[in-house]
Amino acid sequence: MTTSTISSARQPRGSLHAGPAGGHVFGLPLEHGPLAPAIARHEARPILAAWGLSEDQIYDILLVISELVTNAVTHALPPVALHLNATADGSGRVQVHVSDGGPQRAPDNWAATRPADEHGRGDMIINALADQGGVGLDSDGLLDHWAGLGDS
Repeated sequence: MTTSTISSARQPRGSLHAGPAGGHVFGLPLEHGPLAPAIARHEARPILAAWGLSEDQIYDILLVISELVTNAVTHALPPVALHLNATADGSGRVQVHVSDGGPQRAPDNWAATRPADEHGRGDMIINALADQGGVGLDSDGLLDHWAGLGDS
């Protein structure tokens, strides 16, 4: 079954559908810019709640989403996309995937103008909250940065 979530401010943005073994999958293309982390959190929150996650789980997942998306728009080329995968067993296990176009060659993006003390802690936060993580290529050949959270 395929359903779409619709942002009130724009045309349909995300897609929500059943994943393997009855799990849940949500995908959201994002604009490559400073609003992307906030948009990702805003669109993901009701999806995570609908999947029956606790407020504590949602908070941790949204923080990881924010950090991964921020890293993508700060250090990588477009496109940027968020994908969430949840198990169907009710354990609260969620994988957060953020795909991007690979490293930027020149530090001429908006974040490069920020003072050094305003960034650099994202990987530490992700590692503290996630029990798994990594980087690979997705099915479109984009870099896929991912983190797994929840009960094993």
